[in-house]
Amino acid sequence: MRDVSSTDVLICGAGAAGLTLAVDLARRGINFRLIDQAAEPFRGSRGKGIQPRSLEVFDDLGVLERMAAMGGPYPPFRNYRDTDYEDTDFVETRPLTPAEPFARPLMLPQYLTEGVLRDRLASLGHRVEFGSELVALVQDRQSVSAKVEIGDAVETVHARVLIGADGGHSFVRRALDIGFGGETLPGRGLVADVSLDGLGRETSHRWNAGRPFEQILLFPLAGTGLFQFQAPVPAQSEVDVSPQGLQRLIAERSGRSDIHVHSVQWSSVFGMNMRVADHYRAGRVLLVGDAAHVHPPTGGQGLNTSIQDAYNVGWKIAAVLRGAPDGLLDSYEAERRPVALSVLELTLAFLRAAQRGDMRRGREAHEMDLGYFNSPLSFDGRATKGKLRAGARAPDAPCHRADGSAIRLFEIFRGPHWTLIATGGDGSKQMSLPDGIRSIAIGPNSDVHDTDGNFREAYDVSAGDCVLVRPDGYVGAIVPAGQEPALQKYFAQVFPNPAK
Repeated sequence: MRDVSSTDVLICGAGAAGLTLAVDLARRGINFRLIDQAAEPFRGSRGKGIQPRSLEVFDDLGVLERMAAMGGPYPPFRNYRDTDYEDTDFVETRPLTPAEPFARPLMLPQYLTEGVLRDRLASLGHRVEFGSELVALVQDRQSVSAKVEIGDAVETVHARVLIGADGGHSFVRRALDIGFGGETLPGRGLVADVSLDGLGRETSHRWNAGRPFEQILLFPLAGTGLFQFQAPVPAQSEVDVSPQGLQRLIAERSGRSDIHVHSVQWSSVFGMNMRVADHYRAGRVLLVGDAAHVHPPTGGQGLNTSIQDAYNVGWKIAAVLRGAPDGLLDSYEAERRPVALSVLELTLAFLRAAQRGDMRRGREAHEMDLGYFNSPLSFDGRATKGKLRAGARAPDAPCHRADGSAIRLFEIFRGPHWTLIATGGDGSKQMSLPDGIRSIAIGPNSDVHDTDGNFREAYDVSAGDCVLVRPDGYVGAIVPAGQEPALQKYFAQVFPNPAK
C-alpha cells in the first residue's frame, strides 16, 4: 500500500529538539508532521539538566511551570575519600537579578522533559507519529519528497521543508552526504536509571574523584525515585547492565556492600564523540540537535544546545513559508554552527576537569552569554555602542504599566511575535510596522514605566533609540532616532511583507 500526502514541514525525530520545534511551529499555525522511527517514547534520563537559558525558552513556550513543579535543583556532590567524605556544590550559586530571573539549572530527566513537551503539543492539536521511519528522500528547489515506512505501509510525503532531528546517527544527514567532522574520544561511558537503596537522596554521590577510569557517580533524579548511574567503562569489553552487574560495579569501585540495586529502568553504553556537521542546511533540508552536533555529556550542554537550535530556526521557517526571503534560513547555520563549535570546546574542558575530580559548573554552562554578534541579522546603528549589543540575549526587566501594575519584559516578549521597544516616547507608533510586531514604548507618559531603572541598567540605550527583539529573545537591531530607513531595511530581511 502506498499513500501520498503533503505538509509544509516534516520533522524527523521526536526528541527534545524535534518536540521543541513542533511546539513552536504549532503555536505559529504552521502545518507540519512529526515522525519518529521508535515505536514509543524514549524512557531514559540521558540529558537531565535544563540550563537557565533553556528555562527562558520553556517559559516562552508555556511549559516551564509544569517542568519546575516536576523537577528540582541539583543537590550538592558528596565526594568519598576512604572512610570520609566532603560535600561541595555542583553548580555555582548566584543570586537572581532583574535581568536574569533564572539563576540555577533545573534537574529533570529527559523523558519527563519530553513528556511535558508532548503534552503541550497535544494541547495545540498535534501528536507524534511513532513507528514512522524515514527511509529515502529527494528534493528539488521547491520541496522534499520523503518516503516513510509505517509498519507494512509506505507513504510518500511531500514537504516544503524537511527537518533532520534524528540524532547523532542521523539518516537525514547521511542521505544528504553532509560531512560530520571531528573525533572519537578514547573510552566509553555507562549511564543507567536504577532503583536502589543504601544511599540518601539529599546529595549526589561520587567515588574515586581524580581517577578518571575508576570513578562512579550516582545522582538522585528529581521527579523520580530513581538514581542516575554514571561510570567510565573499558573500550573493548562486555558490560553487564543487569541489576546484579551494576551492583557489583558499585561495590568494586566504592568498597561498599550496603548499596543494593533492585531494578534498571534504562541503560546505555556509549562512545564519546566530538563532531559538528559541515553544513546545517542543504536546500530545503535543515539539521537540528544531535543530527548537527555531538559532544561529551559533561556539563549538561547537549540537550540545551539542541533545544536552542530548534528555538532559533522555528520562527525562520514560519517566516519563509509565509513569504519572507529564503536566505533567512541561511542565518540558522550562520548563528548556530559557531555555537556548536564553542560548545565542543567547553564540554571537552568540562570532561578534562571531571577526570581530574572537579565537577563544579559555573556561569559558562548556563548558555546565557551566547549570542549572534556576527550574524547578518544583528544590526546596531549607534555611533557609540552600549554594553548591550545587537545579537545578545534580550534581558528581562521588571517594570510597571501606566496604571501602576507590575509587568516584566519577558511577559511582553512571550509569544511568537517580535517586540519593538521605543525608548523615551512613543516613536515606534509613528512607524510603518509589519504584521507580527508588538510595539511598546518605555518612558514617561508611555505604555511601560521603568520605575526602578531595571530597563535602563540592562539595556543601556539612549532616549529615542529603538530596540527590536526577535521572537527567540535575542536583540536583532538597535536603531537610533532618525534611522528609521535602516529599520525598514532590516524588516525586509525577515518579514514576508515588510511594509503595511
